[in-house]
Amino acid sequence: MIPTRPGRSLAAALIVAASLLSACSGSKSNAPTVPTGTAEEMYANGVDALNSRRFSTADDQFNAVEANYPYSSWAVSAQLMYGYSLYMQNKYTDAIGTLDRFIQLHPAHRDIAYAYYLRALSYYEQIADIQRDQKGTEMAMNALREVVNRFPDTSYARDAKLKIDLCVDHLAGKEMEIGRYYQKQHLYEAAIGRFQRVVNDYQTTNHVAEALTRLTEVYLALGLPDQARKTTAVLGYNYPGSDWYRDSYNQLVRNGIATGSEIPEDEKPPQGFFSRMWNSVF
Repeated sequence: MIPTRPGRSLAAALIVAASLLSACSGSKSNAPTVPTGTAEEMYANGVDALNSRRFSTADDQFNAVEANYPYSSWAVSAQLMYGYSLYMQNKYTDAIGTLDRFIQLHPAHRDIAYAYYLRALSYYEQIADIQRDQKGTEMAMNALREVVNRFPDTSYARDAKLKIDLCVDHLAGKEMEIGRYYQKQHLYEAAIGRFQRVVNDYQTTNHVAEALTRLTEVYLALGLPDQARKTTAVLGYNYPGSDWYRDSYNQLVRNGIATGSEIPEDEKPPQGFFSRMWNSVF
């Protein structure tokens, strides 16, 4: 017997209903599990999840501790661990916000030094390359210096000092990049400002010797032989056996400012010439 139209409608309705039930059943199985248990249990679950790099689960567990047991010591530790989890996920801005809150609320906590250190690392990891603005580098330096000043005798301070040196070198590299650009564009006054800043403000970096050589080049281009000699004297005093000094000296020879032939690559610059230049400066 051929089914009537109502029969076919009922069958269709049953199929739709079955599909809806199946969808509902699937959504229940995929629904997120709400963390339960004591504060200690949820905190331990969060640490386990963090160790296995299940960051979403770890975040849920730590946040649940803070939400359900806000006045417990576990909640305080969970807040710090949540900041660490965000840092591990490269969510540095969120990590800084969480750690700022921890520092503000718990300034006397036993792990406060670590909180400051982790906050500084979150800034440090965001340092852009020298092709971009260096505001982030300066913010990282400030955060790292705060670690050194507040906790000078800790391992965090020792590591922060090393990272500060890298930040300083990074900033000097940016100044050199800009200075070289100005030099190529024949904007010599602007170039001098950049190179001179490296010499004055970033004396501990490995960019100083090049900065002095670039200054010699610029002074020669501007027709300032005395300034070129004095700059080369400073370079020779601080880097007497360097290729940068060798190059600067050869430039003076080629421009008739120094006497003698070019220095072979396997020989050092003449120390007598250096001494005369240095005495003329001072």
